[in-house]
Amino acid sequence: MLREFGYEDRAIEGRIEASWQAMFYGPEDRRIYRPIGEDLGQVIDTGNGDVRTEGMSYGMMMAVQMGDKDLFDRLWRWAVKYMYRSEGPYEGYFAWSANLDGTLRAEGPAPDGEEYFALALFFASHRWGDEPAPLDYSAAARRILWNCVHKGAEAEGQPMWDEMSALIAFVPGCPWSDPSYHLPHFYELFAAWAEPEDRAFWKRAAYASRRYLPRACHPVTGLAPEYAEFDGRAHRANWDYGHHLFYSDSYRVAANIGLHQIWSDPDPELGAIASRIVAFFDSQDPGDLRMYELDGTPLEEPALHPVGLVATTAMAALAVPDCPVARRAVERFWGTSLRTGARRYYDNCLYLFALLALSGNYRVY
Repeated sequence: MLREFGYEDRAIEGRIEASWQAMFYGPEDRRIYRPIGEDLGQVIDTGNGDVRTEGMSYGMMMAVQMGDKDLFDRLWRWAVKYMYRSEGPYEGYFAWSANLDGTLRAEGPAPDGEEYFALALFFASHRWGDEPAPLDYSAAARRILWNCVHKGAEAEGQPMWDEMSALIAFVPGCPWSDPSYHLPHFYELFAAWAEPEDRAFWKRAAYASRRYLPRACHPVTGLAPEYAEFDGRAHRANWDYGHHLFYSDSYRVAANIGLHQIWSDPDPELGAIASRIVAFFDSQDPGDLRMYELDGTPLEEPALHPVGLVATTAMAALAVPDCPVARRAVERFWGTSLRTGARRYYDNCLYLFALLALSGNYRVY
C-alpha cells in the first residue's frame, strides 16, 4: 500500500530498517530489547518495567518477519526458561508477566501471548526448520495450541477458548473476552497446522471471531471496548472503570482487521468496521487523541499510546477501498516517528507491525 500511495521503495525499506535497529539494537533509551548472556534475550515493557508474553511473542513475530533467527531463539529460550509453567494449575501455559530477573509477577497466562507464540513458532519452522528442543518450533507450536484447547487451568475449569462459543477468553475460565485478542486470520493457519484432531475447532474459532467483532464494535464509529462479553456487549471490570471504553488494548482491533483482509479472504463486515474506524479518526485531531466512549465521545483522559493509535488506524486502511480518508490515515502514520521515553514499548511494537503490513512485508511463512 505504501508503494501504491506513492512512497519510494528506498524510503520504505530505510524506515523499516531504521525502526528495527532502533527498537532492538539501538541506544539504551530507544530500544525495548535486552540480550542476556550467550543465548537469551527479553523484550521489556518499558512503561511497566516487566517482561510480558505479549512483548516476547511480538518480538518473536517481528524477528521471524525480519529474518533474525538469533533474536528469535534468544527470546524463545528466555520465555521457555522463565515464563513456561511446567507444573501446577497452569501447566502448559506461560505466565503473562515476569520481572526482568525472571521471577514471576503473575501466575496465570494471557491468551494473546499464546496465540502469537504459536504462529511465530510455525513461521520459524517454515523459514528455518526445526531443531532439538527448545527450538523444535512446530512441535512447540502444536503443544501450545493443544493446551489452549484441551487442558485449561484446573483452578478455573476452562481452556483459553470457550468451548461452546469457540471464542477466546480474556484469561482461562473467564466469562468474557478482549476484542483485540480475536485473530481469525491466525486461526485459519492453525486449522492447517495444529494437531489434526483440533483443526475443525480452529476453523470454528475463525468463523466465531469473524462474527463476534461486528457485535463488539460500535455500529457507527467502529470502536471496540477493551473488554467485552461473549455477546459483544462492553464489559465493566470491577477493578478498573476504563475497560468498557475505547482505550489501549482496543487499538489493536483495527490492526488485526487490516492484516486479516490481506492474509485471508476479505470479510465485508470486517471491512466495514475498518472503514468506520478510519473515518472516525479522520475527524479527530491527531495531536489530541483521547480515551473515547464507544460512540466517539472524547473523554478527559488523553490516549496513553498515541503513536500506536495512529499506527493501527493506518493499518486498518489495508481493509478500506482507496479513498481520501485512507490515504490521510497512511500519511499521518508516515509523518509519525517512533516514540521515545518510558512508554515507547507498546507504541513502537504497533508502529513496526504497521510498517511491515503497509509495505507488504508482514508475510505468511
